[in-house]
Amino acid sequence: MGSDSTPQLPVIHLSDQTLKPGSEKWVEVRSDVRKALEDYGAFEVSYDRVSEELKESVLEAMKELFQLPVEAKRRNVSPKPYTGYMTHNGISESLGIQDANVLEKVNEFTQLLRPDCEGNKSTSERIHKFSEKMAELDVMVRRMVFESFGIEDYFDENLKSMNYLLYQYEIEGLEVLTKDEKWIRVKPSHNTFVVIAGDSLHALMNGRLFLPFHRVRVTEKKKTRYSIGLFSTPNRDYIIEPPKELVDEQHPRVFKPLTYVDLMSFYHTEVGRRARSTLHAYCAVSGA
Repeated sequence: MGSDSTPQLPVIHLSDQTLKPGSEKWVEVRSDVRKALEDYGAFEVSYDRVSEELKESVLEAMKELFQLPVEAKRRNVSPKPYTGYMTHNGISESLGIQDANVLEKVNEFTQLLRPDCEGNKSTSERIHKFSEKMAELDVMVRRMVFESFGIEDYFDENLKSMNYLLYQYEIEGLEVLTKDEKWIRVKPSHNTFVVIAGDSLHALMNGRLFLPFHRVRVTEKKKTRYSIGLFSTPNRDYIIEPPKELVDEQHPRVFKPLTYVDLMSFYHTEVGRRARSTLHAYCAVSGA
């Protein structure tokens, strides 16, 4: 909380070079990560392993791609939700890259949008390098979560699921809803990223972490807002259900087993879109 009682997300520092699994500092920060996700379902991360030069180069790459003609951006199609080109009433646009931390996949993406462009290699390398750094941060946070609940034996098999990170450039817009129904407006920072627990993590942890509602509300009308999100989602056939260690009399099962693909398919139905929580509407155990 800020001194003026305006709610703020916790800020957790993950740049310390001594922050190694098993160290005293790791255990301390691990506790902070869990508490932030239990209380808010989100937090800001101070992480200086992504250089300012890299951030600026990715921003320039984003601007180049979004300035392409619409017919070029529309070549970015995918059957997977949120992976492809989308526009929202002409107000906003998004481009999705599947496996952005794999250089070959990023090359395919840039080549698709800009065939024969000499700058594709440079653009791909910038996006790939940034995604790699974000993936490293994502893995660190998830490892802390698993360890804090004593289920680290399940970490490797769940390595391709969990939460996502967001980085917004200069123009604010991201808002996160607290447990007591207050909106936190996240201020852009060159030095921080935002971690938000998603449906997969919430279900896997048997509801032990808070699942926050969030939205983007842009009030700055004269500038274009750019942001980058890294979504960590389970493999297509992976069954999401909590380890037995997280289900007991005090913590009965909250959700039925599910796959992320089926959840997203439900989200695109009329019932799914109307639901306050798609996850609960789709697979909550009766009475949970």
